[in-house]
Amino acid sequence: MKKKCRIFRAMKWAAVLVLSFVTVFFLVRAIGQAVRRQSPAGGINESMYLDVNGTKQWISIYGKDIDNPVLLYLHGGPGSSTSYFDYVITRKWADVYTIVTWDQRNCGKSYDPEQNDTALTKDLFLSDGKKVTEYVLDYLSKDKLTILGHSWGSIYGANLVLEYPEYYECFIGAGQFVDCLENEQAFQQEAYLWAQNDEEMLRLVNQLTPDNPTAEHFSVKNTIMQKYGYDRMANGADYNLISAVIFNPYYSVADWIQFLRTEMSAYLDFYPSEEFASFSLKGKVDYEVPFYNINGDKDYQTNYQLAQEYFDEVNAPYKRMFLMQNMTHGLLESDSEGFSEIVHQIAEIERER
Repeated sequence: MKKKCRIFRAMKWAAVLVLSFVTVFFLVRAIGQAVRRQSPAGGINESMYLDVNGTKQWISIYGKDIDNPVLLYLHGGPGSSTSYFDYVITRKWADVYTIVTWDQRNCGKSYDPEQNDTALTKDLFLSDGKKVTEYVLDYLSKDKLTILGHSWGSIYGANLVLEYPEYYECFIGAGQFVDCLENEQAFQQEAYLWAQNDEEMLRLVNQLTPDNPTAEHFSVKNTIMQKYGYDRMANGADYNLISAVIFNPYYSVADWIQFLRTEMSAYLDFYPSEEFASFSLKGKVDYEVPFYNINGDKDYQTNYQLAQEYFDEVNAPYKRMFLMQNMTHGLLESDSEGFSEIVHQIAEIERER
């Protein structure tokens, strides 16, 4: 009987400890979120859902001065929303831009399982981008805005700027993506050089299928990049990702549950499709707005050398390339401070032009 009582008391105290920990965790989280939900004096801090082509799509707006120019940030992927942490990065630009982050259709906080059967096309993406741009311009009483796109967001954003130049002040591509086929072919060529004295890795390189980039292709590609120190987060992050996630002011518990249940089937079908290939920037070099690139000199996920070759061909009122040293594809996370300094430099250039 005494033994059972001791076990019962131990279980009771364990339950109390767990409950206390959970209570403290959510209390601290709530305080942290409340701080991050505050609007800067003279600025803005809002989030909302927009009606976009029959879907609900989420945006956030944050800036320290409502009179600043507007920057629309396009995440990568396609379909890889970063809204669960990217506010930590984008708010570092908020003293010179009013930052709009957008979870593109059917991902992140815009995810809806009922959309999983909707065919993803270039026309649909361009229409989405146009409608979000028009809404933001109207809501913030601006005539034009700047686009900053990373990875997939860079090729998406470039196409938007090429199609609707009247809406945009300038374009900033980070980890600039130019062409899917050439990108994967270039990676295989580089990987052969890395693995030339390693038979095991050469066998992996031979498993790459750049002309048919399947899920297996990208799995092998990621393994090779990790082996040679070129994977996205090879340099880690210069901020605490766990803290960013815990104190995210935009994500509720229900949002996290939805995030964990997200299916990517529609995007898995989109990447190897002709519709995705049609975003290629090959031969599309005439821009009516200033063109900026920020790339890492170790980025082989979206090949920085192909980006440089494309940049050299671009015709624009003004253009400039920024090459971040010792940076892979995760340059926004690995050196968010250095990236922010470049964004500030671009803002200054645009003010003086």
